[in-house]
Parts: sequence; structure tokens; C-alpha cells
Amino acid sequence: MFADRKDAGRRLADLLDERGETADVVLAIPRGGLPVGREVADRLRAPLDVVVAKKVGAPGNPELALGAVAGDGSAWWNEDLLSYFDVTDEYLDRERERNAEAAREKVKLYRHGDPLPDVEGKRVIVVDDGVATGATARACLRQVVAAGAERVVLAIPVAPPSTVVELEDECDEVVTVQAPEAFGAVGVFYRDFSQVSDEEAADYLEREEPEE
Repeated sequence: MFADRKDAGRRLADLLDERGETADVVLAIPRGGLPVGREVADRLRAPLDVVVAKKVGAPGNPELALGAVAGDGSAWWNEDLLSYFDVTDEYLDRERERNAEAAREKVKLYRHGDPLPDVEGKRVIVVDDGVATGATARACLRQVVAAGAERVVLAIPVAPPSTVVELEDECDEVVTVQAPEAFGAVGVFYRDFSQVSDEEAADYLEREEPEE
């Protein structure tokens, strides 16, 4: 059980430090990933930034994620759900475009209109507050890999073991503090899992990492 996202970030940072992981940049997935990412970035003395993806809801059931799309159009789709809902290519193309634009707008909000940092040839750690299906994380990882990062590590406080295995195909390594077989939802593993506002999330980006 984590006290809150900052506690989870400190414990995740401890684990990354123990494993000798280093980073040129830490990319947090908003909004909940930013308090966690701030702790990781400060510990590793790396700049903190964001990578954003939007979930694509099923027709008539927007809460059920068919997949997720990042700002550059990188996407991950749940093939089983696509078959179940008999989703058309036109629907996917439309949703990919719409959600990619929404992700780009979110990046503008956090970065005051600046583009995402260049990660080509860099060691990147992608951080979130936890994953369940991993749809958003997959799309974010695909964007970072496509951008030419040298090494990509996904660091998360908690995730189900099956999702961890699947995410290992998307990056060089997945680091998680806990991977319990009995997994209900990410929030179950936090005493305080209060929603993070856009304003609070952006504030974590504006803090400078500690000096040497």
C-alpha cells in the first residue's frame, strides 16, 4: 500500500536507483504520473517532461478502452475488443485522428505550446502511477520508441503481472514496485488516490530538479 503518489514515486525511485538505472529525461504520463515522475526525476537528477496519449472508447461504451492514441498518431488497439464490437476502419481512423489531436492539445497545455523534447539517442524513463490494461502506456511507449530513443524503460509503482509481461514487448524493460496477482484497480493500492488537476500536474513540471 502506498500512502500517496509521492510515496509511490519515492519507492519507485529507490528501486530504479538500486538497479542502476539512469535517464537523460523522465517522461510522465499525465495527470497521475506527474507526482510520481517528479520524485523519480529528482532522484535521478534528470529533467521531467510529459508524454501524452488518449484512450479510445468503444462505440456506445466510451469507458471501455478499445486502445489508445498518442500525439504523433502512435496507437495500440485491443484486437479482441475490435473483433467483438466489429469496429470499422473508418471508426478507427476517425478516432485515431481525433484522439491524436486531443493528445497534442494536452501537450500544449502542459508545455505552454512548446513541442515535446527530442529523445532521439537518449535514455528515457516513462512513468505513470500504475497500469491496469496498459492501453495508454503502450501508446506512449510506441511514441517514444518511434522518436528514436536509445533505451526506453517503463517505471510504474503497481501493475498486474500479465500486463507487465505484455508491456515488456513495448520497451527495453519494465520496472515495477509491486505486481500482485490479485489486482482490482490501481487506486486500491493507494491510501490517497485523489484526482490530480491539470493545474497541479503542470506545477510538477515547473519545479526544477535539485542541483548537484
